[in-house]
Parts: sequence; structure tokens; C-alpha cells
Amino acid sequence: MKSLDEEVGFLTVRTSRQLSQFLTLSLKPFEITIEQWGVLKRLEKQVLLTQKQLAEKSMKDHATLTKILDLLEKRSLIQRLPNPEDRRSFLIEITEKGISLKDELFPFVERVFTEVIEGIEADQLAIYQKVMNQLEKNIQHLTAEK
Repeated sequence: MKSLDEEVGFLTVRTSRQLSQFLTLSLKPFEITIEQWGVLKRLEKQVLLTQKQLAEKSMKDHATLTKILDLLEKRSLIQRLPNPEDRRSFLIEITEKGISLKDELFPFVERVFTEVIEGIEADQLAIYQKVMNQLEKNIQHLTAEK
């Protein structure tokens, strides 16, 4: 008999790692990491976000996000602008070059995920999403209690 640790924990972690490795390999020709892609994807053309807001949207801690932003800024994909409401922070803006890369990558990443979910029916995918969302809510609730 398998334990819940194996049926839920190990399976989730193993699948997540395999997905990350596959996405890393798929994005390699574009010279962008999955972490950089995730941050870039969350930046909208006309919305300026503080680093704190972007950290929350991308689920990254401050130090990790700073490193990612440094790399994206070095490639001219984003720019940091002074925050007129708080001199200690910056507003993050995606550049035209960043928008262009995001627009190029979006359909590519969608094709990658189409391949990943091959053989999974729409109703099965809906159940998967519902289960994963409930797991996330349960974890957030349990974390808040600690």
C-alpha cells in the first residue's frame, strides 16, 4: 500500500521537476530561464509594478526576484523606473524588446504545454486543475495557521 506521501507528495515533486527540466530544455534556444519567463509573462505593457507586487504575482522572494530582474534588465527586457510614491523602491516596466520576446515565446510555450497534456481529456484536465487549486488552498490555510 502506497502512502499519501508517495501518492501526493513524491508524485507532485517528481512531476514538477520533470516539467521544469523539460521547460528549461525547451526555452534554452531563446536564452531565457523558466524563472525569467515567469516574471516576464507577468509584466503587462501598461502596468507598472513595484518589485514587491511583482514578487507576489510571480511567487518569488525578494532576493530571487532581484537577481532575475538584474538579468532581464541586462538584456534590456525590462527597466526599473523611480517610484514617485516611494523613493526607496522602483517600478518595473517591460520594454519593447521584452514585449517582443514575450509575444514570440507565448505561442511556443503554449505548444510545449499542448504536448505535455497530450492524451489528457478536457474533463480530466479540469479535474486536475480543481484538485491542484484545492491542494494550494489547503496548504495556504495550513501555513497561515502556523
